Amino acid sequence: MPEALLEAEVESHDEMEQHAHPTHAPEPALADEESIATVDAIAPDGAGVSVSDVEDAIENKRIGERIKYLRQRKQMGLVELGRHTGLSASFLSQLETGRVVPTLRNLARIAMVFSKDMSFFFEPEKPELFRIVRAEDRHRQPQTGVADPGYFFESLGHVPGFARGESSKRITPYIAEFLPATETRQPRSHRHAGMEFLYVLGGSLKLIHDGKEDTFDKGDALYFDASITHSYECAGEGACKALIVTMPEALRGNHTGSHVPMKPKPKK
Repeated sequence: MPEALLEAEVESHDEMEQHAHPTHAPEPALADEESIATVDAIAPDGAGVSVSDVEDAIENKRIGERIKYLRQRKQMGLVELGRHTGLSASFLSQLETGRVVPTLRNLARIAMVFSKDMSFFFEPEKPELFRIVRAEDRHRQPQTGVADPGYFFESLGHVPGFARGESSKRITPYIAEFLPATETRQPRSHRHAGMEFLYVLGGSLKLIHDGKEDTFDKGDALYFDASITHSYECAGEGACKALIVTMPEALRGNHTGSHVPMKPKPKK
């Protein structure tokens, strides 16, 4: 649409709003007036939705920050984005800093440059998945339910649940240290929902799973159904350390690697 026609359209819209609310004074024009939808034109204070509520709703969407994110991800400058959208670099800068609010028409221009649907600017933001768990912040916990623990473990945090309120549906990594067996320290079978991934960091570890067993050494990895009864046992003279990750359900799709050749557990 030609810029002159666009200016006329916005001016006409402003005049209509002024007639609808004659007691409300219009905001002074800005340099890129054709691209601005003034919040004050929605309703005067005390009538309907308040101006402050509207401003807060727009600010919470952080539209300017989302525009800047798309631009920087494409390593695009303001001038270059201006050439693609027909908007001035100075006005785009005001958009990104939240000093002005774009019309839907100009927001559509920006969305098309980055091959995005306009809903991108209004969708709820996803929670950030960037967490740090320092070694000194971890707590060493013993195996529960036994007098002489066969292993100790430290939680490395967790990836939030896939559904709100369902704490069981999350991925949780641990560092576990398995101690050599003694007369009072014997493996204890257990099971839980989901899947489990295990990577041996050092030493040797015996896994008994569904009545079958195998031994794994440093660098070995395995992935198994944790809903089936299983237990661990240190297989060497020294302690064994492993990374264990529990997951809510089996991963779908094709998998590389071979099936673990589990051997039947010898009868006593």
